[in-house]
Amino acid sequence: MYDTVNFNQFNDWFIKDNSNYKDNFSYEGRKALFDYLEELENDAFDTDNNPLGIAFDPIALCCEYSEYENIQEFWNDYDKEDYPTIDKIEDNTAVIKIQDSNKFIIQSF
Repeated sequence: MYDTVNFNQFNDWFIKDNSNYKDNFSYEGRKALFDYLEELENDAFDTDNNPLGIAFDPIALCCEYSEYENIQEFWNDYDKEDYPTIDKIEDNTAVIKIQDSNKFIIQSF
């Protein structure tokens, strides 16, 4: 059973969360991640051509995705020689670019 979650509900979970996950994503990051997940959901169908939903599991999202201020911060976690550019990162995982900034979110790999 799935409930539809809009951006305000998605965003509110992070704002109201009192755990370590509260600051995983900036406001802009939450918006970009929400839009990305909605796009994935809109493009996903089962073998009978029924739309598939994505369960809202914010803790799993925090474990699966990471936001970076810039590529230099990314290099603190991943090797610069292996991933010198965003394009090289995109060769290995999903990259969600955050509009009007150097920030981006990756699906952890």
